[in-house]
Amino acid sequence: MGSIDWGQVKKEVTSFVIDHQDQVLSVAGRIMKTAIIVVLSLMVIKFGTLLIQKFFDKQKEFKYKLDTKRTDTLATLCISILRYSVYFVAFVTILQAAFDIVPTTIITAAGVGGLAIGFGAQNLVKDVITGFFILLEDQFSVGDMITVDGMMGTVEEMGLRITKVRHYAGDLYIIPNSQIQSLTNHTRGSKGAIVDVAIAYEEKIDKALDALNIISERAAKEIDSIVEGPTVLGVKDLGDSGVVIRVFAKTIAGMQWEVERQLRKRIKDGFDERGIEIPYNRLVVINKGEGDS
Repeated sequence: MGSIDWGQVKKEVTSFVIDHQDQVLSVAGRIMKTAIIVVLSLMVIKFGTLLIQKFFDKQKEFKYKLDTKRTDTLATLCISILRYSVYFVAFVTILQAAFDIVPTTIITAAGVGGLAIGFGAQNLVKDVITGFFILLEDQFSVGDMITVDGMMGTVEEMGLRITKVRHYAGDLYIIPNSQIQSLTNHTRGSKGAIVDVAIAYEEKIDKALDALNIISERAAKEIDSIVEGPTVLGVKDLGDSGVVIRVFAKTIAGMQWEVERQLRKRIKDGFDERGIEIPYNRLVVINKGEGDS
């Protein structure tokens, strides 16, 4: 292959531009208009998002204010509405300014192809309608911990079309709103913290109950996230290796697991101080003497 004669290429390109000057200028103008509209749209979205966030952040300081989670949910929803509205306006403007397609033509084309578009947009319409009812019924808010189809995490963002749920391990679930058929909200109302503790059969049950009552009274004073209890319910089960006693407390939503961990530690420390034995598996080794058969 021979080397490219760039001088000849430049000459041919220059000749083409001169011969088709009107067409080249027209295409360049269309590209410029499209670029300007896209840039302006991105700027509107960026500054609009900042204004919405600033407005709702300011609202949190008012005397009569909405719940923080509710405010965050409304903020993300308004941002979502702004984004899709700007996308639509920018799309129509580009068609009109860059391609000379007037809005009436777009509406006519939409009417002609409405049936086909309707079938293709069914899921989108479902997502938007479901998102609206989720917000209207206050099923969950940004910051709530929910479980959807076995996926558990914290609601990070809620939009008209999708909901983003962040798993505690860091995974981000992006769920179309129409697929949220049923869910469990773990952060509404008080939650129960349940701790089952076993004691050896050799221990006195009353002694263990007295110790648990003392530990529970102290925990109620020192753990702020406990709203009721802890209460020693009594013997729950007679297990294979010990007697199981249940302790129950009501906590602030989302703090039940932390309270359970703290109670287990306090119970273990309290039992150690009082010499109450918790059963555990033991390995007994029997050595037979030479005279044993």
